[in-house]
Formats: sequence, C-alpha cells, structure tokens
Amino acid sequence: MFNKTAITAARYALGLLLLIFGLNGFLHFLPMPEMPEAAGRFLGAMVETGYLFPLVKLIEISVGVMLLTNRFVPLALVLLAPISVNIVAFHLFLDPAGIAAGAVVFLLNLFLLLAYKPVYEPMLRASAGPRHDTVMA
Repeated sequence: MFNKTAITAARYALGLLLLIFGLNGFLHFLPMPEMPEAAGRFLGAMVETGYLFPLVKLIEISVGVMLLTNRFVPLALVLLAPISVNIVAFHLFLDPAGIAAGAVVFLLNLFLLLAYKPVYEPMLRASAGPRHDTVMA
C-alpha cells in the first residue's frame, strides 16, 4: 500500500523540517514572522515557563535526528504526534495565516504513522496484556 520511496522521502522531509525548526528555537537563525497578538502571548507563555518551549524544541530536534538516521522511527512518530496536533491547533485558532508549514508537518507525521501502522497494532488493541515470554516470574 505504501511506496518505500515515498516513505523514505517523507521521513527525510519531516526529519529535516523538525531539525531546522527545532534548532532555530535555540539558535534563532530564521526570523520570526509577524503573528497575531494572541499567538504571540501564547508563545511568550511557553517561553516564560522556562521549560516548555525548550522541551518541545529538544523533542523536535531528537525526532528529526531519529527520522534522518532511520533509528527508532516508530517511537519518533509517537513523540511527534501531540506536537504536530498542537502546531495545527495553534495555527487554526491563533495564527491561520501560518498554517501551511504546520499542516505539512501534521500530514507527513500522519502519513508515516499510517505507513508504520503494523508496528503499532499490538498497542492499539482494546484489551491486551503482556506477552507471556516477557513476564518476569
């Protein structure tokens, strides 16, 4: 169903986007665009906490590296899921003009989550228990 080339391209594109924007959160090499007042207050509050903005950017960098190196990709995609949903929600509610990049991140994340669906199937069961061979006596 999913083309290996498309999966690889999506993984590299998403990894690169996350690495660039994650690093920009610390190094500030890309200019911040003008945004509505409410959006600025929201981002300011994230920065003001002293931990939330750096944590999100550190996760973006880590996920970007995992995707680019093809290591722990299913874990990376799960770590990114709430961030990508919040990027879209931020732009939908606070800065609609900037939604394009957020939509790209969300759609690439969704595409890759679906491509790796077989990996997640065991944890998506409504009722599951540990495998018997992994339970400690």
